[in-house]
Amino acid sequence: MSDHHIAELNIARLKHDINDPRIADFVNNLNRVNAAAERSDGYIWRLKADVSQNETPVVLDDPMIIPNLSVWRDVESLERFVFQTVHKRIYARRAEWFDVMDKMHFVMWPVPIGHEPSLEEALERLDLLNKQGSTQDAFGWDYARTTGLWREQRCAEPAA
Repeated sequence: MSDHHIAELNIARLKHDINDPRIADFVNNLNRVNAAAERSDGYIWRLKADVSQNETPVVLDDPMIIPNLSVWRDVESLERFVFQTVHKRIYARRAEWFDVMDKMHFVMWPVPIGHEPSLEEALERLDLLNKQGSTQDAFGWDYARTTGLWREQRCAEPAA
């Protein structure tokens, strides 16, 4: 698929208001994580919104859900960013800041080179994944045959 890149959407539901001190470490690290993404090999584009200034669009009619939407050259470059940069350390603390979602909250899909997906498009792909499971049109890490870091280096699931 040399004529395509990979888009990804990840949504998360905050446990507390974005201005709550219990979320401060997450908010205070957003610029650092986003800067690391933008410097990463394979990074193409991301939807930009200032979470700390409440510029994040409302997702699924829930103002506590925050989206992360980006485009990468390929699944491997996204995987390296997620599991081999500062992102992994922040991800490891997700249970402090986010509720456990009852459905899939992460999806990837191919996009034509140069395409910047809308949040609506991304949510449609997430819905497709939740309804049909992984397909070539909407998939998770387990569907990407050329990746393996997510198996080896993913953070342990938070304790129940």
